[in-house]
Formats: sequence, C-alpha cells, structure tokens
Amino acid sequence: MPQSLSQVILHIVFSTKDRRRYLDDAIRDRTHAFLATLSRDRGCEALRVGGTDDHVHLICRLSRTFTISKLVEDVKRESSKWIKPLGADYTNFHWQRGYGAFSLSQSHLDQAIAYVSNQEEHHRKMSFQDEFRELLRRSGVEFDEKYVWD
Repeated sequence: MPQSLSQVILHIVFSTKDRRRYLDDAIRDRTHAFLATLSRDRGCEALRVGGTDDHVHLICRLSRTFTISKLVEDVKRESSKWIKPLGADYTNFHWQRGYGAFSLSQSHLDQAIAYVSNQEEHHRKMSFQDEFRELLRRSGVEFDEKYVWD
C-alpha cells in the first residue's frame, strides 16, 4: 500500500498539579483555545477542549506521525510556559505529571464532545478524581490509586 492512513480519536485528560484551581474564569477559555492550537500545530486536530478550574479534556484526532506521549508532553510543556506569565496568580502553575488517554470510536464522538462541553455542570455532581476513576474503569484500565495522583 503506497499510502499510510489512520483515524485515531483520543480523549486525553490531565489536571493541574495537586488539582489546584489555576484555570479560573480569567484564563480558562483562552487556555482551552491555546491547547487546541498546540494540538492542531502538531497535526492533531482538536475536536473539543473543555474542563474546569483544575483539569482539562482534549478530544483530538491523533496524527499518524505523532505519539500520544509526545503530544501530551508538548502540549503540557508549551501551555505551562504560556500560562505562567499571565499574572502573579499563575507564576507557580504546573500540570500534573501524568495523564489519561482513551480511544474513542467515531460512533461515540458526538457523545464525548457533549460530555466535554458540559464539564461545569458535570462537576457539580462529581469530583475530578471520581470522574477520572470512572474513565479508567470504563476503559478497562487497571490502576493503583497510590500512583494516580501527584
């Protein structure tokens, strides 16, 4: 076959260090837009970015030439550098070390986009930690609670 083709849709989730509430109303929308730009610039079309003041969800199409770990590393590094100079409240900003990455089928994409779009409402009922545990369970990811949070 002379051509390489792929369709890998990812739901990536990561939080701020210690789930500190850095992503306040003043920067949340701009941060989400910047994360989408960073993803797109790496050939990974961002389909939706959302979250609350302590975490983000990124739904994107993974480029056939990029790895998940490299995408997350780049996006977190560059966005952290971008956030820190936004004001005195953000100078100590850091993302958590880890992340979750979950595959999505095309048939579940609209549902996932709606879910990410409604994060504020969703988190009135459920904490980020409970949400992340549920994503891990639903995706069949085995985990040790001692190593999930930093």
